[in-house]
Amino acid sequence: MTRAISTVHCDVDAASSSLTGSALKSVRSVVAAPESEMKRWRRIFEANAKVVIDGEKYLDPDSFVNAIAPKSDSTKIGRAQFAILFRVADSSKRGLVSWGDFTVFETLLKRPDADYWIAFQYFDVDNSGTITFDEFKNVFLANVGPSAIPFDFDCDWVKLYLGRKNGTHVLGYNEFTQLMKGLQGERLRQAFKYLDKDQDGFIRPEEFKQIILEIAGHKLSDAVIERLPTLCTLTPSGRISYSEVVAFQNVIREMDMVERILREATAKSKDGRIDQSDFLNHSAAISRYALFTPMEASIIFHFAGRGSGEKRLALLDFAQLLDPQWRAPHEVLEANDIRPKASFLQGVFKSAYGFVQGGIAGAMGATIVYPIDMGKMQNQRSTVVGQMLYKNSIDCAQKIFRNEGLMGFYRGLGPQLIGVAPEKAIKLTVNDIIRGRAMDPETGRIKLGWELVAGGMAGGCQVIFTNPLEIVKIRLQIQGEAAKLEGVVKQGAAHIVRQLGVFGLYKGASACLLRDIPFSAIYFTAYSHLKKDVFHEGYNGKHLSFLETLGAAGHCSEFTSGMPAAYLTTPADVVKTRLQVEARQGQTHYKGLTDAFIKIHKEEGFKALFKGGPARVLRSSPQFGFTLLAYEYLQKYPWQDNKPEIKTALTTSKRDEMSQIRARNALKILLDVHGDFGRRAASFSHPLVKRAPSTTSPSKSA
Repeated sequence: MTRAISTVHCDVDAASSSLTGSALKSVRSVVAAPESEMKRWRRIFEANAKVVIDGEKYLDPDSFVNAIAPKSDSTKIGRAQFAILFRVADSSKRGLVSWGDFTVFETLLKRPDADYWIAFQYFDVDNSGTITFDEFKNVFLANVGPSAIPFDFDCDWVKLYLGRKNGTHVLGYNEFTQLMKGLQGERLRQAFKYLDKDQDGFIRPEEFKQIILEIAGHKLSDAVIERLPTLCTLTPSGRISYSEVVAFQNVIREMDMVERILREATAKSKDGRIDQSDFLNHSAAISRYALFTPMEASIIFHFAGRGSGEKRLALLDFAQLLDPQWRAPHEVLEANDIRPKASFLQGVFKSAYGFVQGGIAGAMGATIVYPIDMGKMQNQRSTVVGQMLYKNSIDCAQKIFRNEGLMGFYRGLGPQLIGVAPEKAIKLTVNDIIRGRAMDPETGRIKLGWELVAGGMAGGCQVIFTNPLEIVKIRLQIQGEAAKLEGVVKQGAAHIVRQLGVFGLYKGASACLLRDIPFSAIYFTAYSHLKKDVFHEGYNGKHLSFLETLGAAGHCSEFTSGMPAAYLTTPADVVKTRLQVEARQGQTHYKGLTDAFIKIHKEEGFKALFKGGPARVLRSSPQFGFTLLAYEYLQKYPWQDNKPEIKTALTTSKRDEMSQIRARNALKILLDVHGDFGRRAASFSHPLVKRAPSTTSPSKSA
């Protein structure tokens, strides 16, 4: 437990007491750690510990890195650099980490200042609680290598942070944290001055690249690194000024905030794209003071726009700046030997599966709401004596149950389920195809007009299956009541199909189109915007949960568009029903769509056009809501299209253990010293430290 209990630092007495108390608090947190946390640490330790000495398991450097390094890290931090943390965990300096060492190290990672704390311990070679000038200098030089741009340790800036103990320049913990925070800026200033040989305030593009690779190379993708020299194109001189270097360094230092602003600004943009003004405006809106200067904004858009900073850019354009591991899509395909095109057989199977998805989803939605389908209510004629069988939808339901029993509510369900598979499949597929063609591949956005067109075309195409399906269903429903009252013999669906013929199955198709096109156009569009604008699907890689998807489908069905769309298209549904039902003796005959509208309005009044409206509201919109809910989940497997997205620490950290995230964050301060910090010293012992000799096993000196 020696590394948890820190030696007293030299800052001041109060600071020393505070640090000691903080360390003791860390020890107490180990003792009082929840059992689940200790079990998790034990599981990780046991899974990776490969060295056994006298019955005790230990982690060697390789297995230690396996235990703490994030599995889905979005940075360019190498294994050799994670090995830096091994030297902190190895409190006895014997080349092995015991279970006790591991629990203390994990507890240290829980500290809010773990990054500074571990950096301090790494530089504090002799475990004295202070860092001497020589310790700081030797550790620094041992890790950056001789080819690095020289750093003047005798500069006034370093001396400002140094205290004095027994005549020796030293750094306490508090002074060390502030020094490390500003060290990168001082290194940049000295590097620029060193390379600016003629002291005219400018350096060459390749010299700028050299500076950035040393202080922030691990934070940039290879694509951005290759384009670093192009920063000189922002000014006519063809060279790079000190202000531009500082501006670029500020962008890299605040990259997390840059990403948050970009994600929020593009999410709020109507077309999913932003320009420099949008970026600066959103930055000013979310903070008390301006976070970024116009020069810094121009640098962000310069690299994201591949040299053209005036364009409106989508979030995907910024991927190479935000993601250090970003590679061009074609490079990813070549590296993984991925075939961009599926085989013909796979395409056939996928298409077939899409129809099955629509069929299953449609059948579920239709079965749930089928009893509410009151075709009889719409068909009753108020001008014929004795034909006013139902006062309203509730009266209709009561009489159906009394005359036909429970099965009366499901009469005609068979043909409905047979036809619903191709009907829903073609409706959902057509909508997806048109939206896919009209969608901007970079932003994932689609213009409102195209959304309405996609939904309307989907509704129109489904009439090919809907009209024959509904004419058979309605005649089966009507004949059930007629058989009860008039003694007519019931006929099956096959008889009705033979009786109507091919052309007869499309009676009322014009009214069906008038009903389905506007309903689908409104419903699909509203559903898409509810998911995106209300539940924020896709924001920071978000996937909707089951309840959120249900909420979007249900809210769309009940409030936003489903009910109004269903009720307002009821006149078309009434006309369709009248055209499809065979008129009995004494009933009005209709020649077509217009004739039916005129005669119904003239003979029965305007209200007759909305007969069955409430029942249609309760059936149509919820039915499609349940259908969409089922389709959303069926669509995920086994073919789930992977849309391009930006994976960074903001979106991938939730996949790792919190201790692994902390381990990565603990390296931040050390890597700000130099992007290759730890790589050069990976095969050497810690500077100024001699390892304890091994007496039990050769493996202890590993």
